[in-house]
Amino acid sequence: MKSFESKKVRIKRSSKEVFNFLSDFNNFESLMPEQIINWKSTKDTCSFTIQGMTDLAMKIEERVPNTNIFIVPDGKAPFKFELICNLEEIENSTTDAQIILKANLNPMLSMVASKPLSNLVNIMVEKMKEVLEGSSEK
Repeated sequence: MKSFESKKVRIKRSSKEVFNFLSDFNNFESLMPEQIINWKSTKDTCSFTIQGMTDLAMKIEERVPNTNIFIVPDGKAPFKFELICNLEEIENSTTDAQIILKANLNPMLSMVASKPLSNLVNIMVEKMKEVLEGSSEK
């Protein structure tokens, strides 16, 4: 499996707050790039279209309180993958967050998809920081 790791971002929120946000797929739409359309979600599942590419559905497989969230495909997917949200509380109100996508890509798909998948995890983690820190100032 090929691994795509986002940069780590420091979020001025507790790991519990970040974990609670990420534990609900209804919050994920705000983390997606503009190429994601037709978003539908519940707390545990989501489905969407990657514009011009494919439809995808995911589900939260496991939640490890305030530390990790493991997300896997829900139903048919173009390739096997796992999306992992890692959280590490630095202080009471500061958390380091990272998103890792592990994907089982064939060599051709790897050539085409590597850059977009790397960009995806970095966009998601940057938007997570923006959304969580922005909502604390309201």
